[in-house]
Amino acid sequence: MTPGAQIAAAIDILAEIDTGERPADEVAADYFRRRRYIGAKDRGQIAGHVYSVLRHRPALDWWSVKHAVDIGPRTRVLAALVLTQRWRPEAVAACCDGDRFRPAPLSEAEKRLVRDLARHTLRHPEMSRAVANDLPEWLAPYLERVFGKELEREMAALNTPASIDLRVNLLKADREAARCALAAEGIKAEPTPWSPVGLRLAERVPLGGLAAFKDGLVEVQDEGSQIAALLSDARPGMRVVDFCAGAGGKTLALAAQMANRGKLVACDVSVRRLADAARRLRRAGVGNVERRTLTGERDKWVKRHTGGFDRVLVDAPCLGTGTWRRNPGDKWCVTEGDLANLVVRQQDILGGAARLVRPGGRLVYATCSLLHEENEAQAEALLSAEPGFSFVPVAQVWRETIGGAAPGGERYLRLTPARHGTDGFFVAIFEREPCPTAS
Repeated sequence: MTPGAQIAAAIDILAEIDTGERPADEVAADYFRRRRYIGAKDRGQIAGHVYSVLRHRPALDWWSVKHAVDIGPRTRVLAALVLTQRWRPEAVAACCDGDRFRPAPLSEAEKRLVRDLARHTLRHPEMSRAVANDLPEWLAPYLERVFGKELEREMAALNTPASIDLRVNLLKADREAARCALAAEGIKAEPTPWSPVGLRLAERVPLGGLAAFKDGLVEVQDEGSQIAALLSDARPGMRVVDFCAGAGGKTLALAAQMANRGKLVACDVSVRRLADAARRLRRAGVGNVERRTLTGERDKWVKRHTGGFDRVLVDAPCLGTGTWRRNPGDKWCVTEGDLANLVVRQQDILGGAARLVRPGGRLVYATCSLLHEENEAQAEALLSAEPGFSFVPVAQVWRETIGGAAPGGERYLRLTPARHGTDGFFVAIFEREPCPTAS
């Protein structure tokens, strides 16, 4: 493809994303799936244009407003080419000549825009703190309360592409064996700094074609997510629930910790997500998992199994602020009303999950959120609502399960891209009081 055709494709993808009907990564994947003639190198260039806009949309729009041009996918791509990729105005104009598969020629207003932007950088002192940090205006105060003076550093880290982390499937290999299997296929991987079962790839590769992946030696899973599963302290022979299992990433990790022994129930309200998990479970050689579709946190199954499990993991639905390295388009799909609804839903889910924990058992609450409202506030609300539970310090559980000092807190675990190189992740652990012993 020519550079102009790549730009045209990026504009088309962004226009589809702007409809708000599907997530950005799903739109892009579908676009490329329907155009299999687009090679890997071209896909990389197109995705680069798309994600440059998604990461920096507020700043790009700020400049466009100053130049009185219509704001939309085309204008954002033009501005991103100049401000984030440092294209010269003549190079932009040459790619927009209206030829087949290339964008229409620049209007006079667009020509002035790219010429003027070539004299500037992306950031400007007059930008608000939200715009300068590529945030929705409504969300900036929530993150400022969490990070304070560190906001710029944390948001810069969230705007960089995420590493590709793999979790080694201990049912089939240890970390060194998996690393060697990848090396035999020409893939360089290094141990992750925090997770003892993680490998980090030096570069992006098509994993689906690798024998190590097809044979179930490794699964794609961010290091922060791996740690949340490890801190659940699921052991062989236990009865364990993954209450919001989704497509099964943490279910797989829990099954490996349990060495395929004991009972592990993967619950979710989505039949499709649990169906996707079945394929992954087969590839990993997992045999102790029951998949259970629930109607909600008050499902009759929850009532029938009250107090029946040693460990209950709740990876709760959240605003997903910790995953913006991978999903920058999500920033522009959420509202303050969404946050308010999620906070209520999280409380309901935690209440339902707590019923499943046996006396002496543990409830593990995790989110991929950076917000206090979805993290510490929810943990404290649970203790108020469930007096039979008490905190278990994460630092203590870290020493018992992973070893050494926990990197992200004493009472809770809070991981961030800037401080730890992971997605943003939060973990709180609770224990139900044991039954009193007879005197």
